[in-house]
Order: sequence, then C-alpha cells, then structure tokens
Amino acid sequence: MHILSRYRVAAVILITLSLIITTALQVNARVGHPVPEITNTQWLNSKPLQPADLRGKVVLVKFWTFGCYNCKAVEPYVKKWHETYADKGLIVIAVHSPEFDYERSVKNVEQYIRDNQIRYAVPIDNDYATWKKFQNRYWPTLYLIDKQGVIQHVRIGEGGYTETERRINELLAEQP
Repeated sequence: MHILSRYRVAAVILITLSLIITTALQVNARVGHPVPEITNTQWLNSKPLQPADLRGKVVLVKFWTFGCYNCKAVEPYVKKWHETYADKGLIVIAVHSPEFDYERSVKNVEQYIRDNQIRYAVPIDNDYATWKKFQNRYWPTLYLIDKQGVIQHVRIGEGGYTETERRINELLAEQP
C-alpha cells in the first residue's frame, strides 16, 4: 500500500472515531437532565401536552421526519411500544422536525400519519424550537424520560430495540 494511502486510511479512521466519541458524549450529556418542555403549538392526534400532563408518566420522545428512511425503520417498534404500554403509563410524543421543504407541509404530515396509522401525539416542529431545546442533531432519536421528568436513556438511529424496551419496562416499574 502506498504511504499516502496509509495516511488517508488513518485519517478516515481518526475522523470516524472522533465522530463516534463526540456523539457518545452528546448523548451522555443529556442523560440525567430534566426534559425540556415541548412548546409546539400545533399537535396532531393530541392536544398540546403540558408538563402537568406528563407527571408520573414515562415518556418516549421521538424526533423524526416522515421522509427519513431510518425513521420509518424505527416506526414499527414505537407503534408497538405505544400499543403495548400506553395503558401502563407510557406516553409517546413523536416530534416531527422536517429535514426537507416538502416535509414542512402539515397536510403531508397528516396524510403520512393517517396512511401509516400513527395514533400517538405528533407535535409539529417546523421552526425547530423543540429540536433546539433538546439539543437534538439526528433523525431518528429516542429519549426516554422517567416519571420525575428526567431523561434516562437516549438512542440515536436504528437498533437497540431490546434495550429500549427493557428500559421502558424498568421505568414503568419505578414508583413515582
């Protein structure tokens, strides 16, 4: 292998490792902190949920956009958790923060949630107010919040479904 190629490979490895470490630090920095209030004024499938509505509940906040392939891959798991645990105290809030212009259309979001039978709360975050409050950077990202309103688990991207469901059950079992 040419010496220049070795340097390029090493540079790519270092950049990749730094991105992984930075992402891990960002995630860990949010765990243990109070959940920011979701102040979006337009909600689909629900009235706007206030902090008082969430007290004593386990909350799963999902950042997504309907055109995101990875968001679509996570969706069946979130739906299942909503169906399985809603009556046990889980509230799912799927904050729709658009990536592209066509995703800003509330009519398009309404059509998507109708077509895909999404029944949990969907705040419209076209101005990224909630995205910024959470210091979110990725689609999809899942935040699990305990009954006291503290972020206990963050999952970026696809996967980790067994771990996330295990954490949901642990948080639901906790006394408020």
